[in-house]
Amino acid sequence: MWRNLKHTIMTTDNRREKAEKRVEALRGFYFHCLSYCLINAGLFCINCLTTPGHWWFYYPLLGWGIGLLINGLSVWKRGSLWGDSWKERKIEEILKNER
Repeated sequence: MWRNLKHTIMTTDNRREKAEKRVEALRGFYFHCLSYCLINAGLFCINCLTTPGHWWFYYPLLGWGIGLLINGLSVWKRGSLWGDSWKERKIEEILKNER
């Protein structure tokens, strides 16, 4: 009985820990999106005011956009190549090899 209770508590703690990590990843992604939009809007305005004939604002827009896309894929795509499922499989593999 105590063994099952201990397992239940550990499972609940693990689930909470995973949920907290997921929330932090989502929070980081949302902040990344907000800063991407605000800063690139600012760069667009600066470009329009200083050199309207030469459009350079899209270089950082595209470069940073690639980074934002990668960040979004890592946060939203569950079970990706190096996602949580891969991590769990590797942990189990290492623990199995240590026995």
